Amino acid sequence: MTIHDLQPSLVWELFYGLTQCPRPSKHEEIVRAHLLDWAGRHQLEGFADETGNVIIRVPATPGFENRKGVVLQGHMDMVPQKNADVVHDFLRDPIRTKVDGDWLRAEGTTLGADNGLGVALAMAVAISPDVQHGPLEILVTYDEETGMTGAAKLRPGVLQGEILINLDSETEGEFYVGCAGGLDATSTARYARKAPARSDKLYRFAVKGCQGGHSGMDIILYRANANRLAARILLPLLERGDVKLREMAGGTLRNAIPRECFASFYIPEGKAASVTRRIRKAAKDLQAEYAGTDPNLEVVLEPCAGRGRYVAEDAAVRLLRAVLACPDGVERMSDAVPGLVETSNNLAMVRIADGRFMSSSLLRSSVDSAKDALARRLASAFALAGVRTRFTGGYSGWAPNASSGILALMKREYTAMFGEEPKVMAVHAGLECGILSGAYPHWDMVSMGPTLLSPHSPDERAFIPSVGKVWKFLGAVLAAIPEKA
Repeated sequence: MTIHDLQPSLVWELFYGLTQCPRPSKHEEIVRAHLLDWAGRHQLEGFADETGNVIIRVPATPGFENRKGVVLQGHMDMVPQKNADVVHDFLRDPIRTKVDGDWLRAEGTTLGADNGLGVALAMAVAISPDVQHGPLEILVTYDEETGMTGAAKLRPGVLQGEILINLDSETEGEFYVGCAGGLDATSTARYARKAPARSDKLYRFAVKGCQGGHSGMDIILYRANANRLAARILLPLLERGDVKLREMAGGTLRNAIPRECFASFYIPEGKAASVTRRIRKAAKDLQAEYAGTDPNLEVVLEPCAGRGRYVAEDAAVRLLRAVLACPDGVERMSDAVPGLVETSNNLAMVRIADGRFMSSSLLRSSVDSAKDALARRLASAFALAGVRTRFTGGYSGWAPNASSGILALMKREYTAMFGEEPKVMAVHAGLECGILSGAYPHWDMVSMGPTLLSPHSPDERAFIPSVGKVWKFLGAVLAAIPEKA
């Protein structure tokens, strides 16, 4: 069985079309052209605004012209993550999908169901003869995954709808009415370098096999952060003078929990056996510590060729101490919503090379003052090591609306259709609803979507039966939208 055999066939074929479009964040040219071409072929009004968002207008089906206008919203970009042994160019290659029982996966890369399936659902509504609806607009934003840039730059007055249904949530049967705000942190410094002794031997070191995942949705799972684990292993060796750090690189994206961290270092003559033994002992301890969350964790040490200057001993110790001191993971759980993370940080990337240190983090919180306090802690930890931190891309969360009319309608329809009440949730992740409400404060908004697991990692997969449920439910909701006042 392949993706072409799945039901509802219209949704899956439209999603397949998106998988053929390379679309990592900030490189959406191909998928943008695909969406506009698709709209033209179906005689729909489609255009890109001056920043790059795509808007497609869909006329009401006969008899539904006086219904309230609805905006179906998703984002066109995807997170480009792959396993180290997979050859894939996210700027050129299509995603290769495979059916695995009730799940659709990709072959060693992210699937892009976040948020390709949401966009495909909206596209299917626009052309399906079986869905009745009032006036629709499809809003497909760009660069959601690395800054929500498209949502932030959407101008007021471009869209006419009164209701927005965001299709970027990841658990069927859950409706989201609130989300966390975010803040990007970039910490940088310069450091001195030294030439190794002739007798120093170069080794390659890696922490890999961590599960990673979405830094908002999966942060509560307490999975290993490869950057932190690498620092835990290497710092004691640096403090004793047993190794000389040349380079270090871990993590690839601010909103993905880092799965791998690589380093190279010199071992002075006569110390290789001791260093190897200590690293193996540390690896064994970490594998036991994270056996439940990261069962495939491994630590690799092997000799390699090459020379080059290393990080001065005092600087290497100072920088790795800062990496360990940086807040990471869940900071506080919500007092208002049981089981919801309130505040967290993802120590997403660490780069040490060519005399430059860089670390990138993504802070999240549903409480702005808590986010600001965590930012101060992070900056203070790095400042003690002589590292300067710059904060960018901050945005507030989306506050729940207890009197939401679209939420009440969706709860009624879901219960009538499936015989059970949906869950109403807030999420510790960035949804574009919070930003979009700044330009369109009158919008009544809810977020929903099919079930996805492990987005932002090569383990990303979509639960096939949930797509059919969401498709059926979305059609019922659109048919039930009330008339304009």
